[in-house]
Amino acid sequence: MSTTWYECKVKYRKIDESGVQKVTTEPYLVDALSYTEAETRINEEMSAYISEEFKITNIKIANFAEIHPFDNSDRWFKSKVALVSYDEESGKERKSSMYLLVQANDVKEAYDNTISMMKDSVSDYTVPAISESPIMDVFPYFSGEEEQFEKAQPIAVAGSSQEEVSEEVNPVQEEVSEEVDSSQGEISEEVDS
Repeated sequence: MSTTWYECKVKYRKIDESGVQKVTTEPYLVDALSYTEAETRINEEMSAYISEEFKITNIKIANFAEIHPFDNSDRWFKSKVALVSYDEESGKERKSSMYLLVQANDVKEAYDNTISMMKDSVSDYTVPAISESPIMDVFPYFSGEEEQFEKAQPIAVAGSSQEEVSEEVNPVQEEVSEEVDSSQGEISEEVDS
């Protein structure tokens, strides 16, 4: 199932660097199944960040094919990628464009991140435009399975160090390897005779 991203504009009072309170409208992206769910999700997400009253002024479907966050980056860039295909009947080149939202610190890094995301592409492409996006933040949908996966990771026994845990495992490994060594010796004796 493909992801549908909704761009939600949120209007609220914000205190700027000079300490003056002003009304601002900022766009955010949420992953949702419908406009109603997008409105619910942006209300939940923004109430965690904004203590005062805010208003959702607009919700529309965003035209991003893919969203690519990168660590240690604080801004979002809109990359236009033109996919090139060849029409064998007419012998002409056709281009179809798609937009990626890539996180980076500057335009050059956004270009490099776009190229790294497209490296596995089987078709030819060009990157004709990259511009800074007004998107402030992106809220992907998490089903809770991510938390369950983290809980399923092996954890050391409470109160014991990693060395104690590995010492408990090593005697079992030694017994198994001794059994394997002795059985291989028996097999080689049978083959020799």
